[in-house]
Amino acid sequence: MQPDASENPAGSILLVGASRGLGLAMAAEFLARGWHVLGTERSGGRGLHQLAKAHPGRLAIERLEITDAQQIAALRARLSDRRFDILFVNAGTANPEQDETIAQVSDDVFIRVMLTNALGVMRTVEGLQDLVGQDGLIGVMSSGQGSIANNTRGGREVYRGSKAALNQYMRSYAARHAESALAMLLLAPGWIRTELGGPQAPFSLEETIPQIVDVVIAQQHNPGLHYLDRQGMTVAW
Repeated sequence: MQPDASENPAGSILLVGASRGLGLAMAAEFLARGWHVLGTERSGGRGLHQLAKAHPGRLAIERLEITDAQQIAALRARLSDRRFDILFVNAGTANPEQDETIAQVSDDVFIRVMLTNALGVMRTVEGLQDLVGQDGLIGVMSSGQGSIANNTRGGREVYRGSKAALNQYMRSYAARHAESALAMLLLAPGWIRTELGGPQAPFSLEETIPQIVDVVIAQQHNPGLHYLDRQGMTVAW
């Protein structure tokens, strides 16, 4: 049974990329479990604002474009007096022609996908890390397609490469924080029916989001970096 939203909150999360899809559904799930949520959006959208009206005082909204380093710094300054139990970066993108090979993709599309999924995510982690307690959790939305060991069929090469890069950068980040009590998570949610996942995806938000949030919450106070799927199972690098 989930806690009543009127009870003391279970914790606080800064959820980057919360305006649609997985991020919006995660925000709703955390709120349903009694958490305080600060969600970011790139541009105005009805879903997150409707959710805020339904949970007065427990969902705050900020604007953030993760590919803009100045916006990350400005958000850090605005939140300087806040501390969160969890920072989770959900923001990401894909190339529209997903079947094109790495040699076929245009320079502009390659740069956009890598800038968003790898550099933008890591700049957000680095830029907002001080808003998380010393024994808090920093998580990012990765993908099972970022696994090099499990890539036996190819396909979606640009997206796969961006998530593999993100995984590598998070390992470097973890190495730099090896002596800390910080918990770090790369989460592979699976193929889910969202705008990014598409209508052919086999799983719905309703059946997967509770599992995703379970894994995020369970990884609190578990120091080091873990690459897990939504069942909490380790994903091969």
